[in-house]
Amino acid sequence: MSKRSKYSDLKRTSNEQPLKEVLDRWMKAYGFEERAKNLEVVEAWPELMGTAVANRTREISIRNKMLYLKMDSSVMRDELAHGKQIIIQRVNEFVGSEVIVDVWFG
Repeated sequence: MSKRSKYSDLKRTSNEQPLKEVLDRWMKAYGFEERAKNLEVVEAWPELMGTAVANRTREISIRNKMLYLKMDSSVMRDELAHGKQIIIQRVNEFVGSEVIVDVWFG
Protein backbone atom coordinates (compact mmCIF):
# COMPACT_ATOMS: atom_id res chain seq x y z
CA MET A 1 0.00 0.00 0.00
CA SER A 2 1.61 3.25 -1.05
CA LYS A 3 1.02 6.66 0.42
CA ARG A 4 -0.43 9.22 -1.90
CA SER A 5 1.67 12.35 -2.13
CA LYS A 6 -0.07 15.72 -1.93
CA TYR A 7 1.63 16.43 -5.24
CA SER A 8 0.31 13.30 -6.97
CA ASP A 9 -2.39 15.40 -8.65
CA LEU A 10 0.38 17.30 -10.42
CA LYS A 11 1.81 14.26 -12.21
CA ARG A 12 1.66 14.48 -15.96
CA THR A 13 -1.05 12.15 -17.21
CA SER A 14 -0.85 12.87 -20.93
CA ASN A 15 0.79 15.29 -23.30
CA GLU A 16 -2.33 17.31 -24.01
CA GLN A 17 -4.92 18.52 -21.52
CA PRO A 18 -7.32 21.43 -21.45
CA LEU A 19 -5.83 24.36 -19.54
CA LYS A 20 -8.86 24.48 -17.22
CA GLU A 21 -8.22 20.92 -16.04
CA VAL A 22 -4.54 21.62 -15.44
CA LEU A 23 -5.30 24.81 -13.47
CA ASP A 24 -8.04 23.10 -11.45
CA ARG A 25 -5.67 20.28 -10.46
CA TRP A 26 -2.91 22.77 -9.64
CA MET A 27 -5.21 24.93 -7.48
CA LYS A 28 -6.51 21.88 -5.61
CA ALA A 29 -3.03 20.43 -5.03
CA TYR A 30 -1.72 23.67 -3.52
CA GLY A 31 -4.85 24.56 -1.52
CA PHE A 32 -5.80 27.60 -3.58
CA GLU A 33 -9.22 26.21 -4.43
CA GLU A 34 -10.51 26.71 -0.88
CA ARG A 35 -8.97 30.19 -0.64
CA ALA A 36 -10.63 31.20 -3.91
CA LYS A 37 -14.02 30.02 -2.62
CA ASN A 38 -13.51 31.97 0.61
CA LEU A 39 -12.80 35.12 -1.38
CA GLU A 40 -15.94 34.52 -3.46
CA VAL A 41 -18.00 34.50 -0.27
CA VAL A 42 -16.45 37.73 1.01
CA GLU A 43 -17.03 39.49 -2.31
CA ALA A 44 -20.62 38.20 -2.61
CA TRP A 45 -21.60 39.04 0.98
CA PRO A 46 -23.95 41.90 -0.03
CA GLU A 47 -25.63 39.66 -2.60
CA LEU A 48 -25.94 36.77 -0.14
CA MET A 49 -27.25 38.71 2.85
CA GLY A 50 -28.63 41.95 1.43
CA THR A 51 -27.41 45.52 1.63
CA ALA A 52 -28.72 46.16 5.18
CA VAL A 53 -26.58 43.34 6.62
CA ALA A 54 -23.64 44.14 4.36
CA ASN A 55 -23.65 47.79 5.46
CA ARG A 56 -23.53 46.75 9.13
CA THR A 57 -20.72 44.20 8.55
CA ARG A 58 -17.34 45.74 9.37
CA GLU A 59 -15.13 42.69 8.88
CA ILE A 60 -15.69 39.29 7.32
CA SER A 61 -13.25 36.41 7.02
CA ILE A 62 -13.19 32.63 6.83
CA ARG A 63 -10.62 30.48 8.62
CA ASN A 64 -10.79 26.75 9.30
CA LYS A 65 -14.38 26.56 8.02
CA MET A 66 -15.48 29.25 10.49
CA LEU A 67 -17.10 32.46 9.23
CA TYR A 68 -15.99 35.40 11.39
CA LEU A 69 -18.18 38.49 11.30
CA LYS A 70 -17.70 41.81 13.07
CA MET A 71 -20.88 43.82 13.12
CA ASP A 72 -21.35 47.47 14.11
CA SER A 73 -24.90 46.86 15.34
CA SER A 74 -25.62 44.70 18.38
CA VAL A 75 -29.25 44.36 17.30
CA MET A 76 -28.22 43.09 13.85
CA ARG A 77 -25.64 40.76 15.43
CA ASP A 78 -28.30 39.25 17.72
CA GLU A 79 -30.74 38.76 14.84
CA LEU A 80 -28.09 37.08 12.70
CA ALA A 81 -27.00 34.86 15.60
CA HIS A 82 -30.51 33.41 15.70
CA GLY A 83 -30.29 32.65 11.98
CA LYS A 84 -26.83 31.05 11.93
CA GLN A 85 -28.02 27.94 10.11
CA ILE A 86 -29.55 30.03 7.33
CA ILE A 87 -26.27 31.90 6.86
CA ILE A 88 -24.31 28.64 6.74
CA GLN A 89 -26.76 27.15 4.25
CA ARG A 90 -26.74 30.22 1.95
CA VAL A 91 -22.96 30.49 1.90
CA ASN A 92 -22.39 26.79 1.24
CA GLU A 93 -25.08 26.66 -1.48
CA PHE A 94 -23.60 29.74 -3.16
CA VAL A 95 -20.13 28.18 -3.34
CA GLY A 96 -21.36 24.66 -4.06
CA SER A 97 -19.43 22.98 -1.26
CA GLU A 98 -19.06 23.09 2.50
CA VAL A 99 -16.78 26.09 3.12
CA ILE A 100 -18.20 27.00 6.54
CA VAL A 101 -19.63 24.94 9.39
CA ASP A 102 -20.17 27.69 11.97
CA VAL A 103 -20.41 31.47 12.36
CA TRP A 104 -18.72 33.57 15.03
CA PHE A 105 -19.94 37.10 15.75
CA GLY A 106 -17.65 39.72 17.17
